[in-house]
Amino acid sequence: MGGADVDSAVTVLIFLAIPVFIGLAIWSQYRRHQRLLAWAASVGWTYVGTDPSLADRWHSQPFGVGHGRRVSELMTGRFEGRSVMSFGYRYSTSSGKSESTYTFHVVSMALPAYLPNLELTPEGLGARIARTFGGQDIQFESEDFNRAWRVRAGDIKFAHDVLHPRLMERLLRGDVGFSVRIEGTDILSWTAGSPRLDDIAGRMRVMHAVIDAIPRYVWLDHGYDPGTSPPPIGRAGNMLPT
Repeated sequence: MGGADVDSAVTVLIFLAIPVFIGLAIWSQYRRHQRLLAWAASVGWTYVGTDPSLADRWHSQPFGVGHGRRVSELMTGRFEGRSVMSFGYRYSTSSGKSESTYTFHVVSMALPAYLPNLELTPEGLGARIARTFGGQDIQFESEDFNRAWRVRAGDIKFAHDVLHPRLMERLLRGDVGFSVRIEGTDILSWTAGSPRLDDIAGRMRVMHAVIDAIPRYVWLDHGYDPGTSPPPIGRAGNMLPT
């Protein structure tokens, strides 16, 4: 077989393989969609699919950057009486002719009042680099906590009021391997990658624990009495300092 014949055979194989790969991708997406539907039904949640407004609801990472922002695999429900959502979020960035796409799994839980922004990200290379170049990292009495978490907030007093010793101890357990932020009337967590159903319950438990640990005087300072006040209409918070 000559070189031309080999090239022709390769071309034919490529053309035959393309529909196969497309079909496998469609089948895989269908199977995943069915798993999400089944999971949502099993826990009494609703599979919504998408809500474009969520891509612009929050302003700090991983939101507020890039283009082509998209929400997918959105599911809504309740946990311990609080409204919750789980969804995939992606955006793209461009540099010259190259483009990169970033995907995250976001879980959010509604707060009963509007609170200042407070963000906790696990300490790592990115946090150390940010701190080296002057990025905010609020320090607390616990050195273990300071080593484990980078904390940012627009209101430092609020950060210290919320992150009291009991909550710091809770956040030092080994089950918190994700970022957490209070923003407006939501608390949300996020990790890189596609949504993982096995992670949702654990993340909701942590966020619920954070809400329950917020002292009553903090709620009162922000116009909400946990015993009597109805929750206000939700809205996003402001940008965090770098």
